[in-house]
Amino acid sequence: MNLYVLQDNDLILDNQSKKYILKIKDLPAEEKPREKLIKYGPSVLSTSELLAIVFSTGTKKEEVLVMTNRLLKEYGEKALASQIDPRKIQEALDIPLIKACQVVACFEIGRRFFKTAKYKVAVIRTAKEAYEYLKDMRDLPKEYLRGIYLNNHYRLIHDEVISIGSLDANIIHPREVFKPALEYSASAVILAHNHPSGIVKPSEADIAITKQLIEAGKILGIDLLDHIIITKNKFASIPGNYN
Repeated sequence: MNLYVLQDNDLILDNQSKKYILKIKDLPAEEKPREKLIKYGPSVLSTSELLAIVFSTGTKKEEVLVMTNRLLKEYGEKALASQIDPRKIQEALDIPLIKACQVVACFEIGRRFFKTAKYKVAVIRTAKEAYEYLKDMRDLPKEYLRGIYLNNHYRLIHDEVISIGSLDANIIHPREVFKPALEYSASAVILAHNHPSGIVKPSEADIAITKQLIEAGKILGIDLLDHIIITKNKFASIPGNYN
């Protein structure tokens, strides 16, 4: 069993972020947040999509997905999750007080369940352990690129769906992969994506993207420990042996 080995790297912060957000009305039915939740479960939704479901609607001047993306970008996920005064969110982000209350209530419920649940933080040191954590991706009908972010003790600190659709070096930009690592002060990233075709062998594009991201990670001082291909019954590691 090959253990992941973290390099001793310094973290370099990056302010780049996504610049374009599709409105819900522009999305096909199967890509709308509520429909995705019903069909695939909550794990495939981004934080902004989950908040859009909580909000249900936007305002006259701002569509709901535009609003939720702005909240997370301007306030920050951690700050938003820890804020207990809805009036401060309202004032800082210029949103209706009722929506600020929804944000506070949503995260308070999460905190209460987190405190009472018997929760064990995942420690991931091998491709097999990564696959065991990610195997809920086996039955997804489309390709999902997912990142799991670890601290320097190999403990999971963040899990995010980065993109949906076939991987393409022209659209999977390193900043989309490493931005969450910078936000959560992660030391390492493990990428995974599923092959609905059932073919576990990495494509040339898979390998090319992995090499590109490894080099980008070196510049940022963040290790890309692995890129795992997941099918219904198997997984493969890039680079690594097929299992």
